[in-house]
Amino acid sequence: MLLATVAVAGVARGMSGFGTGMIVAPVAAALYGPKVALVVIVIMDSLPVLPITLPALKIARWKEVLPVALGLALLLPAGVYVLKHGDPVALRWCISLSILACAAALWSGWRYRGPRGAPVSFAVGGVAGLLSGIASIPGPPVIIYWLAANLPAAIMRANLLTLFLIGEGLSIANLWVAGLFEPDAVMLGVVAAPFYFAGLAIGSHLYGWASDAVYRSVTFLLIVAAAIFALPAVQPLFAALAGAIEAD
Repeated sequence: MLLATVAVAGVARGMSGFGTGMIVAPVAAALYGPKVALVVIVIMDSLPVLPITLPALKIARWKEVLPVALGLALLLPAGVYVLKHGDPVALRWCISLSILACAAALWSGWRYRGPRGAPVSFAVGGVAGLLSGIASIPGPPVIIYWLAANLPAAIMRANLLTLFLIGEGLSIANLWVAGLFEPDAVMLGVVAAPFYFAGLAIGSHLYGWASDAVYRSVTFLLIVAAAIFALPAVQPLFAALAGAIEAD
């Protein structure tokens, strides 16, 4: 189930530039717990994204990326602290409900209409850092914020890929300091990486075949399905499915 989810998340990321954490985090947290989920995402999402991210660095608008990245860097350790010391079930509820709320805001077409500039960008990055430290889902607040700027789709995708690459490096450093790179979790991430890479390759190949609205709609559907499926209230379904797999 985890590997299938990872592959699907890779396709979504390759098409739209976002979605990995919001698709994988709730399912992985339901299967293995929030701490393992974050390590898996960070491990599998490091090297495989380089082929699609490096070209994006050339067209990303760094004056928009850097203030957000600074806020993310400063608040990400706080998110990791919450992850390390928080109750796993409460964190799962927080992760799934946060993802559902963000997906609803994005899918509804709601746009941020407030002030812009470096201080606001820094604050948005701070929220992204907290969410990144808890569940590796920095995307929603940044996407909502940048969508209001009416950026071209290619620039939006490049900015997101660039920010996520920076976030990956910061996450690796913070998780290392926090002592969360346990062998079993790291091995899961290593095993998942090839499946994620294959999904990325497929998604990148599909990019440009349809409109950006189609890519976003598909990604949102996957995000909502993953968040609902991974709610703690749906845990009996996971137990039943695991029993059926073992019986086979």
